[in-house]
Amino acid sequence: MATPGFAIPRGGGEHIGPVTPLLGEILVGRCGITPEAIERALGKQREEGGLIGEVLVRLKLIDEEQLAFALSLQSEMPYLEKLPRAEDIPVDLIDKLPINFARQRLVLPLGRDGSGRVIVAVADPNSVDVIDAVSVLLSEPVEPVIASSVKIVEHINKTYTRLRGTHELEESGKKEDDEGGEEFQNEELVDMLDANDEAPIIRWVNSLMFQAAKEGASDIHIRPGEKDILVRYRVDGQLREAKRAPKKFQQSILARVKIMAGLNIAEKRLPQDGRIRRKIAGKDVDMRVATAPTAAGESVTIRLLDRSSVLLGLADIGFATDHLALIRAIIARPHGILLVTGPTGSGKTTTLYACLSEINSPDKNILTVEDPVEYQLEGISQTQTNAKIDLTFASGLRSFLRQDPDVIMVGEIRDRETAEIAITASLTGHLVFSTVHTNDAAGGITRLVDMGIEPFLVASSLVGLLAQRLVRKPCYACARPVRPSDEALVELGIDPDRFFRGAYDLPAVKGMRPPPVGTVFETVGCATCNQLGYKGRTGIYELLMVNDAVRRLALAKADAGSIRNAAVEDGMVALRFDGARKVMQGMTTIEEVMLTTVESSD
Repeated sequence: MATPGFAIPRGGGEHIGPVTPLLGEILVGRCGITPEAIERALGKQREEGGLIGEVLVRLKLIDEEQLAFALSLQSEMPYLEKLPRAEDIPVDLIDKLPINFARQRLVLPLGRDGSGRVIVAVADPNSVDVIDAVSVLLSEPVEPVIASSVKIVEHINKTYTRLRGTHELEESGKKEDDEGGEEFQNEELVDMLDANDEAPIIRWVNSLMFQAAKEGASDIHIRPGEKDILVRYRVDGQLREAKRAPKKFQQSILARVKIMAGLNIAEKRLPQDGRIRRKIAGKDVDMRVATAPTAAGESVTIRLLDRSSVLLGLADIGFATDHLALIRAIIARPHGILLVTGPTGSGKTTTLYACLSEINSPDKNILTVEDPVEYQLEGISQTQTNAKIDLTFASGLRSFLRQDPDVIMVGEIRDRETAEIAITASLTGHLVFSTVHTNDAAGGITRLVDMGIEPFLVASSLVGLLAQRLVRKPCYACARPVRPSDEALVELGIDPDRFFRGAYDLPAVKGMRPPPVGTVFETVGCATCNQLGYKGRTGIYELLMVNDAVRRLALAKADAGSIRNAAVEDGMVALRFDGARKVMQGMTTIEEVMLTTVESSD
């Protein structure tokens, strides 16, 4: 079963000279590394030991690709810059190679060449024993090629994930620890793909989590019915049915989830909250579990948080260049309050984390009080509220003021006490980030006044209010450009004549994929997006800068509509029009913007 079209590149194995050169010489001569960098790494190697290549990567003097290329030149072994797609790697090869062996030894079979030899990617050309072991396991001759360790690990995860799906195996979790649902910061997690439990309920429950993580779901809903148990995933904000199980397994399934989350399996009358942490296909995934009693039995909601994913920066969450410049000017201020508004699930916390990551530096003391702490941010002190010990947003914020902070993030301003302390903090030289639940940016001002805050305090402390929504992005594998109707464009706030002439001067947005001039994307549906037509989400924003005109209206206790109109006259891009800009740039669809901005379009 040869892999058609698979060929080994022969450019990497050229001879450098009659004597095998040193790795440092190759890096200096062929990869542009300075001799000073090599000397620094050699000094570190003398202190700590290890291979020179690993030391250079650890010091960030070279990257994994440069190391792999240099090793290929040194060993005269072919260098493979681009590995074949995971779905193109023959299943019969990966089926014979245990995933633990592949991960530990950084080796992966890729396919067969024309002569019947198995092409095997390795990170270390000197690991002859590993290459020989692979040949024995596969019972075939092998031809090694060099690839970066990062790409090999990434392909191992993708390939063995597909292997489990091909064999319709239910991924099982690691054996339970006595500690239950505690946050194991230093726990060595076992990957679900490596685990080998055979209990049917364990396999079934873990398969829910594995498949949800694979599809990028944010939530798993387990709802008991009269005849069966329904499981739904929320993907890109939309719920869809994923599985069903017979009613007779209800108690076993719920007990399994409770054990994993460290909850009391005997308590069925009261709601409970817990956490699960697992490694799935190489990624650390945190899961928040909430149970609630219903007429048909306990329902369970599991929120999935990918701990190993890199937190998004401000430039990656959909800000246009004009909004990006304004938000960066706000977070660079020494004091004041930035409020992010929007309904639950609109990405407010992600935006605040992006702001904190942008300004996080050793010379700033940043403190947060959250409910709950969703992601751990390096170098930032994060506190989770706990009602049992009276640790609320207000009490946490009050104690923070004695910790000499520069920046404070409060998860949400829910009451007058929290709002007063936040305003006091901003007026005494602190930069404060927080959220409120309002439909638009102007509503944040009136909400604070409604809480009983004096208007002059609101006007003097606020520097900006950001309203946002999440809209789904079209699946670019199947989306097609179409000519929209004039009526749809007008309802969206777009002048049809200017649109069809391509006369709109749109600010740049990272990751945009514009359709041809005079068209927008229409969703279709394909295997890539599970026939949904959408894949992924981005943000649309409305940033209200608190200027003199807005302050005067706030002091006069003006309604949100008057404040919003004044801000628009001063140049604020309204939420719906920012959505319209994203439509014209191919980042979402007309239907998505109309659906998510219907309440704030007036």
